[in-house]
Amino acid sequence: MPIHYLYLLIAIIAEVIGTSALQASAQFTRFWPSVIVVSGYTASFIFMAYTLKYMPVSIVYAIWSGLGIVFIALIGYFWFKQSLDAPAIIGLSLIIAGVLVIHLFSSTATH
Repeated sequence: MPIHYLYLLIAIIAEVIGTSALQASAQFTRFWPSVIVVSGYTASFIFMAYTLKYMPVSIVYAIWSGLGIVFIALIGYFWFKQSLDAPAIIGLSLIIAGVLVIHLFSSTATH
């Protein structure tokens, strides 16, 4: 795996952890979940910045945000017991399809 994909994967995981902790922080009224939010987003942006040395910002952001949305929706469903209806599942499927199209067919995925 090229290093920039590892950086991007770390950025996505950090963002998902930060966003998941955002729910648990209760609007920043709980200290440790709030610390995890700030740490998660800080790590995410640092590793996303490393990724930008190798890939254009539009592609990095599309993959980062798209996969982050999908992973957060799954965490919301399984961890926080938030339901997903058919349109939400279709929309998430389209996001995944978009990320795959970028990754598999776009020549702008790397510099």
